Amino acid sequence: MAKAKLRISATEQSYLRLGLNQPGGKLPLFDGNGGEISRRTIKACLEKGYAEKWFANPLKPEWLVCRLTNTGRAAVKA
Repeated sequence: MAKAKLRISATEQSYLRLGLNQPGGKLPLFDGNGGEISRRTIKACLEKGYAEKWFANPLKPEWLVCRLTNTGRAAVKA
């Protein structure tokens, strides 16, 4: 049975595109204006498999440090 295609929102696409040219596909914690990326957006990308947790930040354990997955890379390049 074929896997259902996940829907990606414009907000998720914008967030994931920020990791395309970063070393290791690192996704930012803050947008270009210094505002924090919505935790809801990050969690949605994690749940859909577009991003994965990369490592825990010992100084800020509440931060979700993530990177693009191959699925996420394909979703924003399509």
